[in-house]
Amino acid sequence: MAQAYMTEPGQGHNPGQAGSRADRLRNWWRPEGMWRRGIVLAVLAVLLGLVMMLHAQIPNTVGNLGSLLETFLPWLGLCIPLLLVVAVLRRSATALLALVLPVFAWVNLFGGQITDKAGNGGNLTVATHNVNADNPDPAATARDIVASDADVVALEELTGEALPAYRQGLAKAYPYHTVEGTVGLWSKRPLSGTRPVDIKMGWTRALRATVTAEDGQKFAVYVAHLPSVRVKVEAGFTANQRDGSAAALGEAIAADPEKKVMLLGDLNGTMNDRSLAPVTSQMRSAQGAAGDGFGFSWPAAFPMARIDQIMMKGMDPVRAWVMSSTGSDHLPVAASVKI
Repeated sequence: MAQAYMTEPGQGHNPGQAGSRADRLRNWWRPEGMWRRGIVLAVLAVLLGLVMMLHAQIPNTVGNLGSLLETFLPWLGLCIPLLLVVAVLRRSATALLALVLPVFAWVNLFGGQITDKAGNGGNLTVATHNVNADNPDPAATARDIVASDADVVALEELTGEALPAYRQGLAKAYPYHTVEGTVGLWSKRPLSGTRPVDIKMGWTRALRATVTAEDGQKFAVYVAHLPSVRVKVEAGFTANQRDGSAAALGEAIAADPEKKVMLLGDLNGTMNDRSLAPVTSQMRSAQGAAGDGFGFSWPAAFPMARIDQIMMKGMDPVRAWVMSSTGSDHLPVAASVKI
């Protein structure tokens, strides 16, 4: 005997297909569930935003944790798309709403750095490069530096064995130069008043010179290579010696009688690192003011931080950029400046 089957309103003849798909779509963002799911994700998103917004309040008392975080602070932004994907998979409106905070924090901190701020009108090009004490071919690095056509070049991590190759390779393009310890300055314009600068290391890794520009203007140039930092399990971020050297360098720059002062070098720290405030608080970063992107310079194989700096006061940076690899573990950085 044939039997008749009654179907519920809204159900199709195949409840396993059209009806179930419609049910899933209707239930995808059920109000009673989408705000309850993903609470842990929402908490993580809020914490991420607070860490970025309040990074300066994270203390350095334990392992210099604050400075370590600030060194790689832009990379926290990678957590945002990860949390976004998980929030969508969890169908959590709460987590998605909470992501507004870290997005706002990251854009507020770094949004201006991802735009091109380069201008025109520079009348001096400067460059700085940590050439690496273990550089296998200093002569080739010297040729790369000459090809940059910079007017003033600072080099760090010079060794006694490699120094003759740099002197010979740069002599024709840069008739004026001075070397103090492991740092040097090469210039197309005359240098005067050259001297070492004591940055409390026990040996010389900083110098100061006066450059006379083509129009007769004079400005002071500091070349510095602050102590290296390390991340150790038992000690955290070992940056105390670098911090002491930064304080000494900041004092020397603040006391300089010249109104126009430039700093070129490997500071082993970023502009975000509060421990470099004795220097960064009184000078402008060429990359920050006139660069395109973050300008990461280290390590050369996969740059993750901008620790090679061009900074100045009394002068205007017009354009800043990162140069191609020369075989060092650092990338050289350059800037066009209006003096």
